[in-house]
Amino acid sequence: MAEFTASVYQNEFLPDGGTDVNAIVTITCSGAGTAGQSGAGAAGEIIIVDTSGSMGPATMAAAKDAAQAAVAEIVDGTWFAIVAGSDRAMLAYPQVSSGPGMVRMDDRTRQEASEAISRFVGSGGTAMSTWLDLAGRLFSSVPDVTQRHAILLTDGENREGANMLDEAIARATGYFQCDCRGAGTDWQVAELRRISQALLGTVDIIPSPDQMRAQFQDMMRSSMARGIADAQLRVWAPQGAQILFVRQVSPSVEDLTARRVAVNPLTGGYPTGAWADESRDYHVAVRVAAKAIGQEQLAARVQIAIGDDVLAQALVKATWSNNSELTAKIDAQVAHYTGQTELAAMIQEGLAAKAAGDEATATTKLGRAVQLAASTGNDEATSKLRKVVEVENEREGTVRLKRTVDKADEMALDTASTKTTRIKKQTDPSTAGGTTT
Repeated sequence: MAEFTASVYQNEFLPDGGTDVNAIVTITCSGAGTAGQSGAGAAGEIIIVDTSGSMGPATMAAAKDAAQAAVAEIVDGTWFAIVAGSDRAMLAYPQVSSGPGMVRMDDRTRQEASEAISRFVGSGGTAMSTWLDLAGRLFSSVPDVTQRHAILLTDGENREGANMLDEAIARATGYFQCDCRGAGTDWQVAELRRISQALLGTVDIIPSPDQMRAQFQDMMRSSMARGIADAQLRVWAPQGAQILFVRQVSPSVEDLTARRVAVNPLTGGYPTGAWADESRDYHVAVRVAAKAIGQEQLAARVQIAIGDDVLAQALVKATWSNNSELTAKIDAQVAHYTGQTELAAMIQEGLAAKAAGDEATATTKLGRAVQLAASTGNDEATSKLRKVVEVENEREGTVRLKRTVDKADEMALDTASTKTTRIKKQTDPSTAGGTTT
């Protein structure tokens, strides 16, 4: 039985006239089990492999091997399908023309799927909207599948009309999750990031073919470990209050604010997707009406829910004080993740400016990114930034753009921009205990 707990980290003290309350809420899940094994519905997996003409021999061979390795990781009993993607999407396995477009995993279907993957041949163009739409139709062909996850691999840019991919992403949003990987350097980070962020997945670069197998195995193992099919973050705020934003800030920065759905007049629900045994951090900011010195107020109630069942909650509080020693403190968790969120923005904006030829803006933004990466202890970001800029003064963020940069290093920095690091938790958070699912 899975169990959720929720903890809040904040400085609840506001100065006279203060209105904005910030808190980091950590949600932890334990005992999640295995995908599709909880009795709350079956799990489904779809592997989408780019089979367009741009896939060179080495990349195609690695993609076949990686897809076969991912198939080997799918737990028996899981519904699955294999899609070959080019300027149209083809159901490579199972080869059916009607009825369910997915089959359950067992020794026979595993072998048949592997053989189907071995027959992939590169030809045609790239139309990712058709890939996503076919995945959605395949999932819908098996009503028992309630936990839906896909892996998408491409090595090139989408070659469709401007809105076709966005419309397909919108159709898939809220229906299935998707992890995206780009092979080599001829694909667009922004395209795959749009897919992965909307579909609550991850995006990364696979610079060389020999790294593909391990990444596919890791993605599928992670998916199989998600025994909770779907959970919703709920944020209640009092009458008259305003939710400024709700962001996931660990393990990556994902702004959920615009994805609010009304649970009741004072409560909004935000999607979190499937869960394994893990912890995630959320930054919640609420604006409340100022109250008199000495007064207290519940500023927000943050819950994790599956269906109608609330499994854990944390309380965000506000207390007005004229003690400047109390009100001037910024909670360490809030400060840390505020910096990490800005870091992601600075990297993406700096790289965009560099690509546009605006070296002055790129230098300023990436310099600020170096400064933030150092101050928040994000060693991975620091390492990747140093491959793009020459660092003169890390503390002050003084840098020079490198004249020669490996494109793969630049893309690796871009894809990793939203990944965050944690700091050691405070020892006495305000905690509301979890309940059993």
